[in-house]
Amino acid sequence: MTKKNQISAEITAAQTTAVMENINSINETLKHALTINLTNDDRLHMLKMGDKTLAFVQKALEYAVQNQTLCPVFLDLSEAQKDYSLAAGLQAIKQKVAALLRAIEDAEMVAGGEAYDAALIFYNSVKGAARSNIAGSQAIEDDLKLRFPGRRKSTLPTV
Repeated sequence: MTKKNQISAEITAAQTTAVMENINSINETLKHALTINLTNDDRLHMLKMGDKTLAFVQKALEYAVQNQTLCPVFLDLSEAQKDYSLAAGLQAIKQKVAALLRAIEDAEMVAGGEAYDAALIFYNSVKGAARSNIAGSQAIEDDLKLRFPGRRKSTLPTV
């Protein structure tokens, strides 16, 4: 790790509860619109509206409203406008949530990396203490070795 102690913060239980309640409130507020559960295949083959497409759809629907004689009879213009409004609103929300999620991921990554670095420093110290027969260090090393996320040797016999 190149920088030490980039973050020094805590989240209290009350803050965690407040955030979870706010997330639940968002889910409750949007539950009427968040009813779709697409499969990966659905996502792959579906038309998608991004920033550039948003402007195209908006302009096309404006023209359709102004020139309804050009609209095919099977086009439900009011439903298309409703879909556009929903997509535009959700996109604005998604952008805010994506920025928040990125900030959470960054903070989690730094805090987790710093905690992992500290744990590795301690683990290496304990292993050195165990090699030097310091009382109690072998039991700690044995316990931590079981939990160490590194590669473990296979216990299966080789053929």
